Order: sequence, then C-alpha cells, then structure tokens
Amino acid sequence: MVFLRIEVFSQNQLVTNEIRTILEGDSTYLNILFNESPLYSSTELPVFYSDRAFEPGWSENQTFTCNALELRLLIQNAAFEGLIPEDYHLVAINPYFEKYFSGTPLTAHELAKVDFLLSDAFIVYASHIYGGKVHPEHINGSWEIMQKGNEQKVVEKLHLAVSQGNVRTQLFSLQPKFAIYTRMRQSMIKYIGLQKNQSAKNWKTITIKEPIELAQASPEVKIIRERLLFWGDLKASPIQSENVEVYDSLLLNGVKVFQERNGLKADGVLGKATIDALNKSPLEVIKQIGVNMERLRWLPDTTVQEMILVNIANYAMDFISKTDTLLHTNAIVGKSYRKTPVFNAAMSYLVFSPTWTVPPTILKNDVLPSIKKNQNYLASKNMRILDYSGKEINPSEINWNTVTSKNFKYMIREDPGAHNSLGKVKFMFPNKHNVYIHDTPARTLFSKEERALSSGCIRIQQPFELAKLLLADQPLWTDELIKKAMEANKEKSVTLTRKIPVIILYLTFWTDSKNTDQVRKDIYSRDDELFDLLQKPLKDYF
Repeated sequence: MVFLRIEVFSQNQLVTNEIRTILEGDSTYLNILFNESPLYSSTELPVFYSDRAFEPGWSENQTFTCNALELRLLIQNAAFEGLIPEDYHLVAINPYFEKYFSGTPLTAHELAKVDFLLSDAFIVYASHIYGGKVHPEHINGSWEIMQKGNEQKVVEKLHLAVSQGNVRTQLFSLQPKFAIYTRMRQSMIKYIGLQKNQSAKNWKTITIKEPIELAQASPEVKIIRERLLFWGDLKASPIQSENVEVYDSLLLNGVKVFQERNGLKADGVLGKATIDALNKSPLEVIKQIGVNMERLRWLPDTTVQEMILVNIANYAMDFISKTDTLLHTNAIVGKSYRKTPVFNAAMSYLVFSPTWTVPPTILKNDVLPSIKKNQNYLASKNMRILDYSGKEINPSEINWNTVTSKNFKYMIREDPGAHNSLGKVKFMFPNKHNVYIHDTPARTLFSKEERALSSGCIRIQQPFELAKLLLADQPLWTDELIKKAMEANKEKSVTLTRKIPVIILYLTFWTDSKNTDQVRKDIYSRDDELFDLLQKPLKDYF
C-alpha cells in the first residue's frame, strides 16, 4: 500500500517536473514543442501552473480525468457555438486520447504536453464564448456598440473547472447572459442534426416562372410541400396522388407559417421572396446562426430596466421594459448604399412637430441637384435657406449655376407640417452618425416587405405610441396634449426624465421566446464576411 502511494506520487511528480521544464524553456523550445498546434495563452498558462505548483490539471496517475474527457467533448461540439473545434487543439490532442483509449500508457512528457494543450484550449474557448472570436474592428460593416471588457477571470475559471470537476459549468457561465443566446444554441444543435440527415445533393433548387396561389397546380408544389414538412412548418397529412401538385389549403397554412418566421408578408402567395427563402439549405441556416451568435457575444451584458432595440435586418423597433415588450413597431432603415450604422446611445429627448435640417450627404446628392433643375423645388417642399445665424436667405439671391456642395455656405431647413420628412415627432439620442428615430409622412412604405428605404435614420410606424410610453411618467403629457403637439406648426422639445439606452443592431437569425426560429434576409450582405472570419484558423490571426 505504501509502495503504491509512492509509485502514484512519483508518476504525478514526473508530469509535474515535465510541466515545469516546459514552462522554464525558452521561446524556441516552446515553438518546436508545439509547432503543429501553437499555444495562444502565453500570459495565462504560467500563472495557472505556478499557482498549482506545476501539478497537472487534466491527468492523475497517468489517467485522463473526467474533466479532460468533458473538455474534449465540448471542443468536439464547438460547432454548437458557431465555432470550429480545430481552433482548440482538437487535432493535436486526439492522438493522445486515442493512445490512452487503446490501453497504452502515456509518458510523463506526453501527459505534460497534452495538459498544456487542454489548458490553452480552455482559456481560448472561454475567451471566445465570452467576447467572440472575431473582433468587430476586423469587419467592414460598422459595429460600434460598446463591447464587454476582456474577461479577467479566465484563469480563475480554469482553476475552478479542474478543482471542482465542472468544466461545462465554468465555460457556460461565460456565455452571453441573454436568454436568446441559449435558445439559439439549441437551434444550432437542431439544424446540425437536420444537416446530417439531409444530403446537399438532394437539396433541389425550386424555380418558378410566375407566383403560385391557392388551388393552382405546379410540379414545384410537391417539392415545396416536402420542404415545409422538413422545416416543420407543415404538419404531415395524407394527400391523394392526383392532388400532390395542387396548392391546397393545408399547404397554404404551412406557407403562411414559413413566411411569418422569415419576415415575409404572410399572404400565402408563393412569390420570388418566399421561394428564395425556401431554397435556403440547412447548411446556409447553420452559417447564419453562427454569425449571429458571434454578434450576440459582442454585446455587453446588460441589466437595464428598459431599452429601445432596433434590429435593422428585421425592419423593426421594440420598446422593452423589465423584459416585457411594450411596443413592437415596423421600421424603415437605411438603403444598401446609405446603411443604418450599428451602435448604441442614450435617448434623452424628443421633438414634436420638428423642422428638418438637410444633412450634408442628402444636401449634396439630392437637394442641391433638385434645386438646380427646378427653382420652385424649395417652395414645393416647404423648405427655407438659412445662414448659420438663423437669418433666412432669398433663393433668388444665389447664383445656383456656381453652387457646389463644397462652396454652399448655408443650411436648408424644412418647416414643420404634414409633409415634413421627419413626420410629426423625432426621438433623439445624440450620436456622431446624426441618426435618430422619427415619424414619416410616407406611411404606405410600411406595407412593403423590404424596407431598406431611408438615408440612414430609422422611421417607425407607431410614433405616437412610442411618445406615449416615453412620457408616461410625466402626467401633464396626456394623449390629447401629445396629439396636439404633433399637429403644431412649431417645434417643441421635451426632455425625458431618464435616459433610455438605444441599441441598433443587425441580426439575421434569432430564436424567439416561443422557440420559433426567426430568419431574415441579409440586406446589407454582412453575414458571409463574418462567417469567413469565423472559419479562418485561429493560428492565422497570430
């Protein structure tokens, strides 16, 4: 018995000695030793092993601990987070596990080496789960939402994982705190399962020449029915063989469900937008889930009681208070060449019956060219020219033939009114982009499926309802007074009693509170770029 304890001690001590030797080696030695799978945690690893007197974290008596087996399984399933297992030394550690499972003992040097690889994998995986693999500054699209700081407790989490035997708990504690993230992870698992059961060769592209409506027959209807059954939007029911190509009422219900969760007009008409969405394969959806999980990892964890959330890709705005959505309204966002930026700011006031000062880009590209073509343009748009002291300038006093955006020394302002570009109220959260939320006189645009139609600002369909919620803690602002202020011919600013966070983000996939997968078109073509960066091997970043 004494001999056994001495033998165990000596075996563990041999691994400890090897770990210390590796740590005390120079960079050349480390580069040679981990040439095929470089270590990324050069700062954290010495701290971790010094704290535990260089004892191994993942083996005991030449045996891998349950922690080691659990971490390897989590690495193998990194795709559930939208990440790639190879970033976490899977290829490097697998031969050691295979040798171990074959019954061949690992040497002290091998155990020390795999210990480093597993510890490094934990640290890197933890940092990716916490704040993302890709830094937002590496993407072309603007993402200026304040990020979380670097996780300072990764080494502490590693210590707890190996000492308490709860690797999964410690890693998952670093996931975003939003419930939506956990639901999206479950969706990812589901779609990976669907992808395994669906060969890409059998994913036929559906093509139509004209929209298909109820009671019409088409060879494509059979494929559409199968596709909706596959996605779970249609319940299985017996169909007579002679009716398999007929668009019936049961299929209509399935189409509407599919359209609704794809952000399309749920009219049951099988048009181009619906067919394009139906042609999206499980693999494409998996990519979409992955990039949006990464976007969620970029967001700061928040405990604010209320916020205004705009999802550009969903053409929608939500006012959220204490986790309840008090208002959901359709929105119009920036065109593809005047994209609404992704950022956060604090809403502090609103303006009833606003004037509109034409911003530089619109002045250059739209207004000045229109004035040159039509001298009555300003009057027809209820606009005035002002100098920067506020003095009105007569348009006839300006030689428009010589005017350019560079030498135009005035501002053009649209007066309040029924046709003012900002509508009857604007909601202000000062920011460098000069972007805000506002009403619009062009109400018919909200009926369009694709609403990337503005010059960057966000127009909403229910401005009165938002104003009412924002001013609910100011009793003097009754419904009647709000409506009266919205119909006035003079601006009136109202300061809010509290600053409300506004988050403008870009999500093309999420799983809602009813566990329904919501899929949206990538209107700004941003998903592919981020997906490619996520798939880029980690070693290529160093």
